[in-house]
Amino acid sequence: MELQVSGAVPSGFLTLPSIDETLAREIQAELEQVEKVLRDAVAESDPLLREAASHLLEAGGKRFRAILVLLSARFGDATNPDLVSAAAVVELTHVATLYHDDVMDEAELRRGSPSANRRWGNTIAILTGDYVFARASEILADLGTEAVRLQAQTFGRLVRGQILETAGPRPGVDPMKHYLDVIADKTASLIASSARFGAMVGNADPEVVETLTRAGDALGMAFQLSDDILDVASETEESGKTPGTDLREGVLTLPMLYALQGTEPEHARLRSLLGRPLNDEEAAEALALLRAHPAMDEARADLAAWGERAQAELATLPECPAKTAFLAICDYVVNRKG
Repeated sequence: MELQVSGAVPSGFLTLPSIDETLAREIQAELEQVEKVLRDAVAESDPLLREAASHLLEAGGKRFRAILVLLSARFGDATNPDLVSAAAVVELTHVATLYHDDVMDEAELRRGSPSANRRWGNTIAILTGDYVFARASEILADLGTEAVRLQAQTFGRLVRGQILETAGPRPGVDPMKHYLDVIADKTASLIASSARFGAMVGNADPEVVETLTRAGDALGMAFQLSDDILDVASETEESGKTPGTDLREGVLTLPMLYALQGTEPEHARLRSLLGRPLNDEEAAEALALLRAHPAMDEARADLAAWGERAQAELATLPECPAKTAFLAICDYVVNRKG
């Protein structure tokens, strides 16, 4: 199949052998419409605001959440004219959170480009995130009360996850449980809501809506675990990112938490390096030690389990091209290299 895939789509995803050709073309056409809505949403008259608000959208991205909206609607009626707007809303919401995340993380790069906070400062970056979310809310207002409620609930979870991550685990709370609670709110909630939103717009049966929401939640957990594992395991040329970023910054993710649970003397040096900022030499040492640690296999097993949980939910749905594509997404997330 010779399908021209826009830069907004994960490389090769719509051309996977298991993806129905007609479905792939439909999704691609709808994604192009989503891109237009995204561009129009930030087409401000003020030059600074227009440039800042379009900064991350123009930097690209997988549009992963938009794809889930478009796919999930096909478990009902995907001809609803509100479908493209719904997909744009979840992407704008996601992008709004990225502006805020970069400020809190003091990030210098996002999607291969200088972050907004590095380019314009923290104040402009925060206000731009607020503006992008406001534009999402404006589009959302035309989609009905239930859509507005879902958006509000989701944004509440996103903020709660960020607060939990910033504050760290409270005394007596298991760090592993805290980590999983953070990613459930900060990452999985919007991915689950994307699946739910699409099914709602498609007027799917209530049981199907709930099933897709649970599948999206499990897929969201897998998505973040995959990111955290890739930060350790991938090479720059595979992922396009600098490996070991979390290690260098002292951020504890799943592989590191598993490594810290061990007591083996031969891994004592690694444990001493985890959970604190590292210089370049220490980061390189920690990366090599962690890559060889059994914790990586434990983390990969958890990733696979979340992927299997999502697929088990999807297995209960009627056979259709959208189901096959959703299952392929699960495999893509679990096995991706970048």
